[in-house]
Amino acid sequence: RGESDIWGTLMWQTGHAVEAADSNTRELPLENRGAMAKSKSSKRWLAEHFDDPYVKQAQQQGLRSRAAFKLQELQDKYALIRPGMTVVDLGAAPGGWCQVAQPLVGPGGRVIALDILAMEPLPGVAFILGDFTEAEPLGELEQALDGAMVDLVMSDMAPNISGMATVDQAKAMYLAELALEFVRTHLKPGGDFVVKLFQGTDFDSFVLQVRSLFDKVRVIKPKASRPRSREVYLLARGRQVK
Repeated sequence: RGESDIWGTLMWQTGHAVEAADSNTRELPLENRGAMAKSKSSKRWLAEHFDDPYVKQAQQQGLRSRAAFKLQELQDKYALIRPGMTVVDLGAAPGGWCQVAQPLVGPGGRVIALDILAMEPLPGVAFILGDFTEAEPLGELEQALDGAMVDLVMSDMAPNISGMATVDQAKAMYLAELALEFVRTHLKPGGDFVVKLFQGTDFDSFVLQVRSLFDKVRVIKPKASRPRSREVYLLARGRQVK
């Protein structure tokens, strides 16, 4: 969804576009939009959002979400994405991370994106519409790969927020576990993994799991992540062969 639908794209879209309700999680269900729009917290969020320098920069640069700057920061520091790579972007809509990744992989590379909500087409990006928790979209993703191994798996997936911290944390960790399971099967030796996490229950145990599979693991909070959010990104480099 384009920048012209400011409310739709910035408040309710999935994956990279959504940093709603101060916790950087996914969109609320459609039926809840009116109630949240009237709430004080949503008005505060909107005021903060439109004053956000990253939002303004994204609009000026034609980026679909401010989250593009999170991946760009990782790219600038760690050179994650290189020409010819195969990259999978989970939780891709509205496409901010794809906008960063596709020019970097170039014509010899591939970016395959998946999300539960629709994403406006991007040149050079193959998009799969579906819920990653279900078998059919995963099958479509595997079909698109056609047996090829992946160089980089990026997951910015986050659940619909319920307002109950324990429930939301459990759902977020479940999505991270699904991304890690995909990594176990499809990431090539030496490949890298970037995944959004929220600090809380099961965070430490997940990091330990990832450390057992990769040469180097870092917990990073990009500058574009809102300071009060529990959101961080786990960067795992060098998939080990065991």
